[in-house]
Amino acid sequence: MMPHRSLLNLAWYVFLQRMLQVIGVLLFRFRCDGLNNIPRDGGVLVVSNHQSHLDPPLVGMGCPRRMNYLARDTLFTFAPFRWLIRSLDAIPIDREGIGLAGIKESLRRLKRGEMVLVFPEGTRTADGRIGRFRPGFTALAVRSKAAILPVAIEGAYAAWPRRQRIPRLGTIHVRFGPPISPEEAAGYDERELLAEVERRVRLCRAGLRRHPVFEGLGVGG
Repeated sequence: MMPHRSLLNLAWYVFLQRMLQVIGVLLFRFRCDGLNNIPRDGGVLVVSNHQSHLDPPLVGMGCPRRMNYLARDTLFTFAPFRWLIRSLDAIPIDREGIGLAGIKESLRRLKRGEMVLVFPEGTRTADGRIGRFRPGFTALAVRSKAAILPVAIEGAYAAWPRRQRIPRLGTIHVRFGPPISPEEAAGYDERELLAEVERRVRLCRAGLRRHPVFEGLGVGG
């Protein structure tokens, strides 16, 4: 069962998404492909590499379905940002990771047929490369019987690396890869599923890097 959200809440999400799409195109020549791979309904655990602070809105603004985001509990202490992330129904997580409360709420939303975005690297990349995925997130998909949707972001690290205070103009593309169905996921053990999801995210990124605009970036993996 889908949660009840007011028309105002739904309209607010769509408004922000459209506004960010315009900003993304103007500032970052934003482009998104693989939309046909996004399941039209049912719970979906969206799994992406993590290049910058821009990543959550980048994945969300390219997706036609509403996205659920995780937000560190410290972000709820700043009043204006607290209001914004609460208006988007963000799921609070603790500093050490997702935490038990975050796991339970993420699981509830997946079981309700929603989409939840996670970044299994655990932190933004320090050098542009994809880090090893941390275990644990696959249990959410298995327990909720949600599909797993691999996503790759390219160009966000060049636009806003960790050592830089504010983003600069650039080119950012996002690709949604073919999903792993609940039935397919059930055929792997936990370690195999983790490796398969990471492989598919890396494959998505490799596809993005074949675009001529990214040839000179020199950051692979």
